[in-house]
Amino acid sequence: MPSIYKERLLKEIEGIPEEKVSKLYKIIHILRAELMQTSEKSQVRGSLKGIWKGSQIDESLFVEAKKSLFPYQAR
Repeated sequence: MPSIYKERLLKEIEGIPEEKVSKLYKIIHILRAELMQTSEKSQVRGSLKGIWKGSQIDESLFVEAKKSLFPYQAR
């Protein structure tokens, strides 16, 4: 037995002129794909742990970055 919202959607779709149904299909297809991706992404969480492992960073890079981000502190 379809839910009340599915029934409502079907009634709305039935009221759409035939020449507009292809556009509606594209919209629904994209919307469904986006909704499914969102729910999948929210369940899978990546980690950046260890991404810089073994990297050597020169202190001058920190100083240069700090100057570019906070020029008012370098005065």
